[in-house]
Amino acid sequence: MTTRKKTLQVQVGHIEIGGDSPIVVQSMTNTDTANVEATTRQIMELADAGSEIVRITVNNELAARAVPVIHGRLQAQGYQVPLVGDFHYNGHSLLKEFDDCAAALDKYRINPGNVGQGDKRDARFCEMVEQACIRQKPIRIGVNWGSLDQQLLAAKLDENAASSHPQPLSLVTREALVDSAINSAKLAQREGLKPNQIILSAKVSAVPELVGVYEMLASRSTLPLHLGLTEAGMGDKGVVSSTAGLALLLHQGIGDTIRVSLTPRPGETRTREVKIAQEVLQSLGLRSFAPQVTACPGCGRTTSDYFQHLAADVQTHLREKMNSWKSEFPGAETLSVAVMGCVVNGPGESKQADIGISLPGTGENPVAPVFQDGKKFCTLRGENISTQFIDIVEKYVQRRFG
Repeated sequence: MTTRKKTLQVQVGHIEIGGDSPIVVQSMTNTDTANVEATTRQIMELADAGSEIVRITVNNELAARAVPVIHGRLQAQGYQVPLVGDFHYNGHSLLKEFDDCAAALDKYRINPGNVGQGDKRDARFCEMVEQACIRQKPIRIGVNWGSLDQQLLAAKLDENAASSHPQPLSLVTREALVDSAINSAKLAQREGLKPNQIILSAKVSAVPELVGVYEMLASRSTLPLHLGLTEAGMGDKGVVSSTAGLALLLHQGIGDTIRVSLTPRPGETRTREVKIAQEVLQSLGLRSFAPQVTACPGCGRTTSDYFQHLAADVQTHLREKMNSWKSEFPGAETLSVAVMGCVVNGPGESKQADIGISLPGTGENPVAPVFQDGKKFCTLRGENISTQFIDIVEKYVQRRFG
């Protein structure tokens, strides 16, 4: 079992991040925040999908005015999901000018590289920290490869060039990212913010660099860390890259909250990134969100696609039922189900799951043994095996978790 690196615990609304708390899944809207209806609707969709924190863009006065209205509508609909304001360039002025916006948000996301240049940078950063202190709000100091403090990077590069043993550019940039996050956290604390009000992130877009940056960051700080591959991409590329980066870090015990930053296809729902984040955590045994269905990939022994349809039907049924099972049958999210296609691995995998079925493969007898808790429970036959098996799963959940 992976041992989490010990970090401080930060309260974001009713959600706890870090310490011994479960790793938190979060996401971000891609609507114009000034569009109250669209943004509220998307936040609810993300929350329904399982996003425990939702970040929204606050980039101008219209967005700032919309935030308290959105917050009120969410509250009226019974949604308690914490909202994080994503600030760049003008956050110092928006937080001061729009008090109800600052109050409605549960956390402020600040990028030190995007708050100003030279003396203005630290001054504006401190103004935002002051607003967080006044309202007792936590902040996430999020540094990114694409918006790294150029003065800091230039100083690191000059120092490296003058060294008798210069380091590769990638390592110097990595150190600059980590230094930016650590130095900004120290400045925030000097301005009055407590350590248990600060979360750090240092996102990059390449998996090897992401792992290197967060390993360095985790070795230098006990503040909770937000993980994510920024600009992961679209489709399979984004899913695979995000999964690889997150899994490598989480398996080392690094990370307290995560986001999968997928580029959605035009018109595609934003909720896919939430589901993938949940799957990553569940596959590593770090959290349970929904019953897991194990199914074989199929081969020449399974020329019928019946087991594929059954696996899909079972998985869909379980996910749909989880909405009611969360309160009615606590613990049902830990259920493991196996839907196997032939006798080679079917009985063995079915016995390993809480409940499983081994369907007949090509040329096998037309029977489907069902196993519960490692023992044979019954044998199904006929045309409605799918209906029978789902009914058995329902009764098993009621008996075990009821």
